[in-house]
Amino acid sequence: MHKEILEDIGEKELINRLEKFMPKNQASDDCALIKTQKDNLLINNDSLIENVHFNDITICARDLGWKAVVSNISDLLSSGSKKNIGITISLILPAKTEWVWVEELYTGINKALKEYGGIILGGDCSVGNEKIISITAIGIQGELELRRSACKPGDLILTTGIHGLSKLGFMLQSKFNFDDITLSQALINKSIEHFCRPKVNPNFLKNLVKTRSNKKITRIGCTDSSDGLFQAIQDLAIASNCKAIIDYTKIPKDKNWPIGDKWDKYYFFGGEDYELVFSLPKNWAKKLSKLDRNIKEIGFFTKGEPSIEFKDNEKKSLLNNAPFKHF
Repeated sequence: MHKEILEDIGEKELINRLEKFMPKNQASDDCALIKTQKDNLLINNDSLIENVHFNDITICARDLGWKAVVSNISDLLSSGSKKNIGITISLILPAKTEWVWVEELYTGINKALKEYGGIILGGDCSVGNEKIISITAIGIQGELELRRSACKPGDLILTTGIHGLSKLGFMLQSKFNFDDITLSQALINKSIEHFCRPKVNPNFLKNLVKTRSNKKITRIGCTDSSDGLFQAIQDLAIASNCKAIIDYTKIPKDKNWPIGDKWDKYYFFGGEDYELVFSLPKNWAKKLSKLDRNIKEIGFFTKGEPSIEFKDNEKKSLLNNAPFKHF
């Protein structure tokens, strides 16, 4: 009798099966919500594993520390966190790891916390065969709840920035050979920076509240693109039971981004860009994108089976690509 293994069922199905051990809807978003008498807390956990997410060739310890924090801050922000309280850090390291590597890692962690708020609250250390950095981050829920399940038919789909750059940065750091094309130095520099030192927009929530004319709206659909733009849109569509229609002509790209199917794949399925992908009613979306020029409309939600379609039928072949797999 065939025994199921994680490679066969995949990450999403694994999470679906684990949900039966949790309260209802506890795993529907990256962050858990804990209600208290004063402030509601958002709690997130993210891990970076050697030879899965990083190695000593692709990223230095200081940049890895920064990235480990930002990946958690991005999840908190995508749930509506208005303030970052702090983090705990679990380290699994080989016994022969040099102290200077750990020192550099924590220097990067503290630089990111200084930039985005929060302190190191504690953690745990243990020995293992490979390096693992697991961070639990705690934030305070703001007045707007951002949830994957809050998208509605008629909402516009927006994103806070450009995708694909981190994927290209990873490939460049991995010494991938681009024989068929010459990349501009500006694109090379920007991509490596996006991979090694990703950033989030700390003013996003303030601008959302500032441009909201209907105060009765307290929930909007949102997630981040840590697993790629396609996966982010798919997660929103499934959680909100809507169909997403993407307008390829509105997708924001770097001016030096190459043209072609391969580069479209890097763009939509690359991951680790940590941009927010969200939906808003049309009037609200127009006000927000006018206030923040980096925010771009890329499509809309409509009634229908949870899925993604391209407005341009010539781009349908993109849907045949597979999102990033953790197993």
